Amino acid sequence: MSETLTFSVPAMTCGHCEASVKKEVGGVAGVAGVDVDLDTKDVVVAGTGLDRAAIVAAIDEAGFDVT
Repeated sequence: MSETLTFSVPAMTCGHCEASVKKEVGGVAGVAGVDVDLDTKDVVVAGTGLDRAAIVAAIDEAGFDVT
């Protein structure tokens, strides 16, 4: 069953930030898609069997904190 999780990442400000987050989160098991909205600072992750802790760790690996 497909699911969607949304994370607030306020430090994202540019296309480079967006690309870094998409790359790291896209590599997490079960992730089918990553949408980054720089206006709202939200990262929306879609997929199946999503692991919230693994996604937060991937965002951290990209250099950002989830609030």
